[in-house]
Amino acid sequence: MSFLERAWHKKAGWLILLWPLSLLFQLLSRFRRLSQQASRPPEYLKLPVIVVGNISLGGTGKTPLLISLANQLQQQGFKPGIISRGYGGNAAAYPLLVDAYCDVLESGDEALLIAEKTGCPVYVDPNRNAALQALIKSADVDVVLSDDGLQHYKLYRDIEIVVVDGQRLFSNGFCLPAGPLRESVGRLKNVDEVVLNGPASEELAELRGASIMQLEPRFLVNLVSGEKRPFTGAPFNMGNKLQAVSALGNPQRFYDLLERLPYQVDTFSFPDHHVFSAADFEQLGIDDHQPVVMTEKDAVKCRQFAKPNFWYLSVDVTLESKFIERIVNRVRGLPRIKILD
Repeated sequence: MSFLERAWHKKAGWLILLWPLSLLFQLLSRFRRLSQQASRPPEYLKLPVIVVGNISLGGTGKTPLLISLANQLQQQGFKPGIISRGYGGNAAAYPLLVDAYCDVLESGDEALLIAEKTGCPVYVDPNRNAALQALIKSADVDVVLSDDGLQHYKLYRDIEIVVVDGQRLFSNGFCLPAGPLRESVGRLKNVDEVVLNGPASEELAELRGASIMQLEPRFLVNLVSGEKRPFTGAPFNMGNKLQAVSALGNPQRFYDLLERLPYQVDTFSFPDHHVFSAADFEQLGIDDHQPVVMTEKDAVKCRQFAKPNFWYLSVDVTLESKFIERIVNRVRGLPRIKILD
């Protein structure tokens, strides 16, 4: 976490000096949204688009929500396709189809994980409209999910879902650069659904009526052998030390989960979306005889050099049934195409 990020979350008083810049940023963001956001679908778009995003920097849990929503839609008989910016990736050409043969350095960690966990066609492109056109042209889908893209206003959307971190909420409530918000909290009044990742620590008017998402740890999975060990109890020998490695927007949520286990936990944090190499672990002085534990998103970047002591935490996502029902009914009711004859 950077110096500025720590100041945001500690609500440092000196950030008020940046408030005029935050006000300007907020006004420009609002103008950009009003001037760029598509009011009607382009001619080529004959199916619904759902954007899953957030209004703040850092990890809020949008990727686990999108994966769970895609799987839920498939269970209801839909054929979802997914588009993403492919943050952290650098492909030679775009749009890029993300599949089992795709290099994480090209696709980015989130897009590769989404493709693997959903089995849906996934296209990435910094220009999400280009990714959308490629998806529609090349894949048999009847609904599109956009990973992030809430502020990509040129992308037409039918449903907007915003994920809020229940631990950090809106930090100090300021927009960039005085705070972590991309848009003001008032933006939540204009979206279709707000999903709270874990219960909020305080009651806020903006979150009344929000749906709750829970992340529950289930297994520790070995990167080399694929062995699964239940998270509950003591999955490793007593006396072991867990070496928790992360490159997340909010690593503390991951560390808190590991604190449930009866082991000492040493933490090693990298910038969000950091591209790991074997040298990173050597420089940290990682003990090859003690477990290294990471998230599944980080694990996809470590497969090529993983050692037998590398594990990732597999979690289940629980969503409220009423939230799923609302999304399914809304998609079925959209007029542009007839879905599920």
